[in-house]
Amino acid sequence: MRNLILVLVIIGAVNWGLIGFFGYDLVGSIFGGQLALISRIIFAIVGLAGIYAISFFFRPNNRTVES
Repeated sequence: MRNLILVLVIIGAVNWGLIGFFGYDLVGSIFGGQLALISRIIFAIVGLAGIYAISFFFRPNNRTVES
């Protein structure tokens, strides 16, 4: 689940980077424009993934440190 959330957040970040640097909306272009229903659903899912990813900051780190 965590990897899926991270992939969705990365997709959102790349899309925002493309919009910021080049004015190009990749998700909108692939799925028929920003106002197309499927594009809006994808934007909503990516947004929910971003909100869920906030919880990663509050989870304990499971890494072990070897001495």
